[in-house]
Amino acid sequence: MKTIRILAVDDHEMTTLGYKYILEDSEFSTFNVKVEIAKSYDIGKEKIEFSARSLRYDIILLDIQMFPPQSKDPRSGVDLGLLARKIVPKSKIVFMSSFSDNYRINNIFKSVDPEGYMVKSEIDELSLKSMVETVIATPPYYSAGALAAVRRRMSSDIVLDDQDQKILYHLSLGVHTRDIGELIAIATTTVETRKRQLKSIFSIKNGNDLALIEEARKRGFL
Repeated sequence: MKTIRILAVDDHEMTTLGYKYILEDSEFSTFNVKVEIAKSYDIGKEKIEFSARSLRYDIILLDIQMFPPQSKDPRSGVDLGLLARKIVPKSKIVFMSSFSDNYRINNIFKSVDPEGYMVKSEIDELSLKSMVETVIATPPYYSAGALAAVRRRMSSDIVLDDQDQKILYHLSLGVHTRDIGELIAIATTTVETRKRQLKSIFSIKNGNDLALIEEARKRGFL
C-alpha cells in the first residue's frame, strides 16, 4: 500500500505530535500515512530542502507564526510555504493556524496558493483525516472559518489595492494613522487621503475609523 509522507512544522511540538499520532493511527482506504515533525523554522527549512534532493513530501503542514510573539524574527510559515512552492512544487501545502482573519487568509491565498487552510480551533480527528484525503485526491480543503473568509471576500464587488488593504489591516489592529505611513512606506498625508477614499468607497458618511473597520470587516476585507 502506498505511503503518504507528511511534514508538520510548528513551534509547538505538542501540536505536531498530535497531528502525527492522529494521522498515523487513522485508517485510510488506499494509503498509509507517515508524519515527520519539525519544531522550528530552521528545522522545517532543512527538511524541505532535503526532500527536494531525495523523496519529497506529499503534504506539508505549516503554522503561520513560527516564533514567539516577543521574538523579532520576521520569518513565518508563509516564507516556508513560498520556499516549498519553489523547490518542491508538487508537494501540497496546508496551513494550520490559529489566525482566522480575512486579511491574513486571503493574502496567503494570493502569495502561496495553498491546497488547504485549517483554523486550529476547528481541527479534530475527523477533520484531519478528511483534510488528508481531500488534499491528496481533490484539493483544496478549507475548514469552516477559512471557507467563510473566502466566501465573504468573493461576495464583494469592491476591488482594493495592496496599500488600501494594508491600511485597513493596521487600522483594525489599533495602529494610529500617523504610524501607518512608516509601516507601509508611504506619507501620512497619503494614508489620510486613502482613508477618505475608502470611506467613500464603503459609503461611510461622517463616520470614524471604527465605522470604516466594521464595514470592511462585513465585506470580507478584514
